[in-house]
Amino acid sequence: QVQLLESGGGLVQTGGSLRLSCTASGTFVSITHMGWYRQAPGNQRELVAQLSQSSGTIYADSVKGRFTVSRDNAKNAVYLQMGSLALEDTAVYYCKARILHAGAWQYDYWGQGTQVTVSA
Repeated sequence: QVQLLESGGGLVQTGGSLRLSCTASGTFVSITHMGWYRQAPGNQRELVAQLSQSSGTIYADSVKGRFTVSRDNAKNAVYLQMGSLALEDTAVYYCKARILHAGAWQYDYWGQGTQVTVSA
């Protein structure tokens, strides 16, 4: 059983910053990739940023230059440093990890989500 625990969401004014954290716990071989998605009301869940062993770092165009994703492999953690926040960044942010288990099978796990609200 793998769990992803997120923290760091909250309320911030436009132009402000927030840092999200996500830590994976449980029994597994390794983490193939780890990153962040978000879902605003009425919208589909979308990729924000992801770190992958094979693909490197991926950012949504809307956050390039403002957000930075990083990992701490020793802690099985991924972070999202968000800056120059805008109203349209308001959403529930989800951590996602693709986990490699013994026996070479992989599975995508999601965190419970953390609310980020940007106010004018």
